[in-house]
Amino acid sequence: MSILDLIEKGKKSRAKKAREKAIKNTAIGAAIGVTVGAAAGVLLAPKSGKETREDITMAARELPDKAKEFVEKAQEKLEEAKDLLKEKRSELKAEFCATETGKATEQVKL
Repeated sequence: MSILDLIEKGKKSRAKKAREKAIKNTAIGAAIGVTVGAAAGVLLAPKSGKETREDITMAARELPDKAKEFVEKAQEKLEEAKDLLKEKRSELKAEFCATETGKATEQVKL
């Protein structure tokens, strides 16, 4: 394995980690946005203090379940994306190998 191959492998590894981090940060940002939006909606709604407190209590009780559901959906989407990437990688690898095999065969004929 040459130095250029090692450098390229390092670049690919860093790019993969960056993509994974971006997906994770997006999911976290979305969860925070949903939480802040729900809290703002409850606090700014034209209701009496008692009704607002009841709504906050109910929202606080539901929040862990909603957050868990959101995380599960995000994990499912991430797994689907990983599977799709693996399929594409396999297809591209097969195409590349077929191309390289064809080139080698042509060189042998010459």
